[in-house]
Formats: sequence, structure tokens, C-alpha cells
Amino acid sequence: MLDTLTLQTTSVHPAFITIFYTVILSFALSTLVAITYEKTFRGLSYSRNYVQALVLSSIVAATVMQAIGDSLARGLGMLGALAIIRFRTNLRDPKDIIFMFAGLAAGIASGVNGYTIAVVGTLGFCTVAVLLYFSPFGQASCFDGMLRFNIENDPESKGVLEKVLNNYCNVFALVTLRDMAQGKRLDYAYHVKLRKNKTNDDFIEELRNVRTVKGVNLLLQETTIDL
Repeated sequence: MLDTLTLQTTSVHPAFITIFYTVILSFALSTLVAITYEKTFRGLSYSRNYVQALVLSSIVAATVMQAIGDSLARGLGMLGALAIIRFRTNLRDPKDIIFMFAGLAAGIASGVNGYTIAVVGTLGFCTVAVLLYFSPFGQASCFDGMLRFNIENDPESKGVLEKVLNNYCNVFALVTLRDMAQGKRLDYAYHVKLRKNKTNDDFIEELRNVRTVKGVNLLLQETTIDL
């Protein structure tokens, strides 16, 4: 690790060299955080501006901490100046907030010359984020998609339906059930997970072969997307 005291004693402009090194380090660490966020992102609302904000926020935080230094008066003045700015951006995913804090933490640690803390902390954060991405930790959903259909309200039809579901589905859970045609038919919605040796087309075809089943729809979802 480069020692800042050596830079300050051997350079003609020690303040400039220290600030330059701080900005470069905060940029490198926040870029690593941004790349980790991009590679471990799950969802539908990916924002390029947010990823760029992760990098920029770290440099801003490092600059602010360098400007404040050890001065209490500067700290109070900077606090008052930042209080004027209102941040109205809403982050819907708590994970986005954590990554933003990680970028800010890297910038703050670099700004107070805590370079070792900044590097080790950022590397540790990114490593854990990647491990959590590939691990099943926190994954509550175990279904492939949602199945919807309606069927006649009689014991024989329900018995045939149950056999088909048990034959093709490893797991199925009833989501909604409502009456149709004044109770003569029932509309079902299931969360289903098919068996490994079964295909979606065969499953739908088998359901449609049931005489009283109508309106079969199977909505599949990608396992890496949180809806």
C-alpha cells in the first residue's frame, strides 16, 4: 500500500499529490462497486444513471472529506451547505441503497486517508455480494410460473385434475379460487414447478385433454427475476 506520508515529504506539491491519489483510489473502488452491482443485478428496472451515480458519489464524498479535514468549523459549514440540497430520488430496492452506501463509504475512507480501510472494505463488500448472488440464500420462490384455467365444479373433474397436477408438477400451490357461471365452474390459479422430466407443452396439452377444462394459460417467469 502506498504511504501518503512518503508522498507528502518527497513531493514538491504534497497536497496536490494526496488529493490526486485520493480521487484516483475512490474512482477505482467505486468502479469496482458499480461493476459488482451490474453483474449481480436482478430485476427489471436497471438504471444506467444509477450505476454512474455510484462512481460519482464516491468521488464527491472523497472531495468533501478532503475539504473538511480536521476542521470542526468546515464540517459544520459543509453540513449546513448540504442541508440546503434536497435529495428526492426514491430507491425502491434496499439493495440499491446498500450499494450506494458502499460507494460513499469507499469515498469517505479514501477522503480521510484511510486507504487500507477503503481497499479492504470494498473488496470484502464486493466478494460477499458476488457470493450472495450465486448462493440460494434469500431465494423464497421455488416455482416456474403461474397456471390459470377453469373447470366444471364436479368431483370427477377435480379428481382428474389432481392426477394431472401430481403427475407433471413437483410442487403446486393454490393462489386463487373463484366461482364462475353461478357456481357451475371454478376458476383456478396455481403456482407450479414442473418435474425435471416433464415439458411445458406436454403439461398444457394434458390439461387441455381433460374434457371440462377450459382457458388454460401457463405464465412462466425467469428464475433470476424478482417480480
